Amino acid sequence: MQDLTIAPGQGIPDGLVVAAADLSERFAKASGPGGQGVNTTDSKVQLSIDIAECASLSDTQRRRALHNLEHRLDGTVLTVSASTQRWQIRNRAEARERMATLLREAPAPPPPPRRKTKPTRGSVRRRLEAKKRRSELKSTRRKPRR
Repeated sequence: MQDLTIAPGQGIPDGLVVAAADLSERFAKASGPGGQGVNTTDSKVQLSIDIAECASLSDTQRRRALHNLEHRLDGTVLTVSASTQRWQIRNRAEARERMATLLREAPAPPPPPRRKTKPTRGSVRRRLEAKKRRSELKSTRRKPRR
């Protein structure tokens, strides 16, 4: 297995190379297309990385990745599966792409806090005028009073 190269992103300004020793691959029988070979070949790929033990990430990147990916983690292990292709080699490439995408986006810093603003006088006036017009339009649909 080769090292996983991750392009520069918001939390990784210089990019990143995850050593092959930090990654683990497992293969299984995939469902779906494949004809007669679907029941005999292990084409599904599961690529895993233990984020807490990954030497390629700095402490800050590791902490942010663990926080941002907590809904996808099993403990501290991130697992990506790929089984859409008929060939194991293509599923391996797809799993590596998915893992790289997740690891590129995970250590991004949180967005800046929102500045509270209030609506402008003009927007408030326009909203109220639109409500008044709508009310008048709906009032013309009512049955006339006796």
